[in-house]
Amino acid sequence: MKEIELTPEASETDDLIRHTSEFRDKLRSDVHRPQYHFMAPWGWMNDINGAIFWRGRYHVFYQHLSWGGIYSAMRWGHASSVDLLHWVHHPIALTPSDDGYDKRGCWSGGAFVSKDGVPTVIYHGEPGGLCIASSEDDLLVHWTKHPENPVVSTVEVFGNGYEDTNYALDPCAWVEGDTYYALVGNYVPGVEGDGTNLFRSQDFVNWEKVGPFYRSKRQWTEPDEDCAVPDFFPLGDKHILLFASHLLGTQYYLGKLQDNQFYPELHSRLNWPWGTISGPRSLLDGNGRRIYFDWIREFRGRDREIASGWSGVMTLPRVLSLAKNGTLLINPAPEIEMLRMNHRSHRNIQLDADSEVYVKDVQGDCLELAVEIKPQGGKKVGVKVRSSFDGAEYTTVVYDAQSGNLMVDVSHSSLDDNICFTPFRGDQSLERLPERARTLQAQEAPLDLARGEPLSLRIFLDRSVLEVFANNRQCITQRIYPHCPESMGVLFFSLGGSANIESLQAWDLAATYG
Repeated sequence: MKEIELTPEASETDDLIRHTSEFRDKLRSDVHRPQYHFMAPWGWMNDINGAIFWRGRYHVFYQHLSWGGIYSAMRWGHASSVDLLHWVHHPIALTPSDDGYDKRGCWSGGAFVSKDGVPTVIYHGEPGGLCIASSEDDLLVHWTKHPENPVVSTVEVFGNGYEDTNYALDPCAWVEGDTYYALVGNYVPGVEGDGTNLFRSQDFVNWEKVGPFYRSKRQWTEPDEDCAVPDFFPLGDKHILLFASHLLGTQYYLGKLQDNQFYPELHSRLNWPWGTISGPRSLLDGNGRRIYFDWIREFRGRDREIASGWSGVMTLPRVLSLAKNGTLLINPAPEIEMLRMNHRSHRNIQLDADSEVYVKDVQGDCLELAVEIKPQGGKKVGVKVRSSFDGAEYTTVVYDAQSGNLMVDVSHSSLDDNICFTPFRGDQSLERLPERARTLQAQEAPLDLARGEPLSLRIFLDRSVLEVFANNRQCITQRIYPHCPESMGVLFFSLGGSANIESLQAWDLAATYG
């Protein structure tokens, strides 16, 4: 039989197919690559941008690039879903111009629907400033940048200082009546602590600077925290400012909006020292739910990330709502339950003081656990996940009844010496953390349980990702990279007294990626 000779074009196509197949096999074999959390198809991703619900689809955009460096050629990746679980990757939505206002990158921003009913994004074009783009196709694939960009100019390039002018970074925008509003910038000159400036416009081209949007209460945030990637929206009878500081990650204010000023009444964090999330964005869906997404960063180190071909994960979609007492409720979107398989259930597992119980039929690295634990004098109760047979490797989720804190401890999460669990901004954060937080290698978040209230946990394991939801009002997100292949065990424990596991339900969760 005569051998078929390929044309140069066919040979090139054949090579592309072969390399693509090899790359997919490489991703599938990566034991740390999550299976049901959203990720970019390849390369780097960070901040979630411009989340919007449009024509029955959930759309997320995100900062995306190859390995050329974070500050060069940043662009907007784009994916959409009808169920918050299975995502279709679309073409890159925004790319830097060859020589113009966003030639150094299309940086973070938000999305809104214009007064004319057109999906619109607002973003920081580096080095120019605040920019606008719009889309008029149902899948939001094609975006047109506004000819008047940048509509708010940056006086100095990021990192070279800040001046009391239109410093345009990480904007978000919304429509109220016949007016557009935007929060721009993450430092406000002359204002101590974190802050952001409010702008307004009638046509989203000509913007008027209103001034500082709120005053930071210094007992809530650190002096050198900023208000990056802000997202502002009503929630019940309150308003919420969701944002991240470059120092300590994602957090929020709840408060009142009055006369173009925001008055924070409550502050809390969604990322705690030693945490991993810092790129929040939310949307209002067709059911009136406020769905929040965030970026989970890596701890593996840049060289390993490049070698793996991917970096960065999106959190599970979370539903934000208000409790009757005006505090924030945080729950995983119920759509996630569609991934459940192989249900196991146990009731009334008694834990003696200073004991551990290994649950033989509950193990794995892609799991959901729903647990209710009643402390019976136990000072610390909790669960160890991704535990090895010899107990050398594990991650601890523990509730401290005396301090009223929930904690995820990563000090034994990996026997791999190259995994370095560091605070959000490395040495800068470490030096400023309380001594207890420096030595614990753990995220620690407040969780006050009422008298007689059980500890109610929903724990999601997805290989190197761990998300812990507690009593509908607290959430801790962590990266773990177990080294031992057999680190799949789940153990429950009680220290300083007994406890009862009133209910334990476990499911394997189906992969959403091939």
